[in-house]
Amino acid sequence: MIIRLLALAAVATPLVALWAPLAMAQSTTEVLAPASAVAPTAPPPAARIVVDRPLAEPLSRGVVFINYRTEHLLLVPLFGSKALEVSPPIGHLHVALDGASWGWGNTSGEPLIIFGLTAGPHKLEITLVNPNHQPLGRSVVEFVIPPRDAAAKGH
Repeated sequence: MIIRLLALAAVATPLVALWAPLAMAQSTTEVLAPASAVAPTAPPPAARIVVDRPLAEPLSRGVVFINYRTEHLLLVPLFGSKALEVSPPIGHLHVALDGASWGWGNTSGEPLIIFGLTAGPHKLEITLVNPNHQPLGRSVVEFVIPPRDAAAKGH
């Protein structure tokens, strides 16, 4: 009886070894099939911008150096309605100085650096916008450029 079981095991083991890969094999459509969509359980958090005060040392020399970061949004140079479909959400900044009707866009994620301003108070408005330029968040930074002495005017 034991000899028969050993003989059966000797025959069955190679058959199982040959059959197992076939049972686990998948077709390319099964492997490459699109992932099933899962509905989000909650809306994504709102995008926002966090802006620091200008750095004191450069400001004392008349240079405005402002660090910022965005939350729940990446800054990238993509625009238009199709860019609204990108995940994670993307956008850029609109920057305006002293209430000017014009401004500039920023997609770098690097600090804002402004120089050559006149001495006195200034206001920088930084607006976080989506790829269609719709506002998502806003921060206003007020600062004062100190008067420059005669020795520093050549710089």
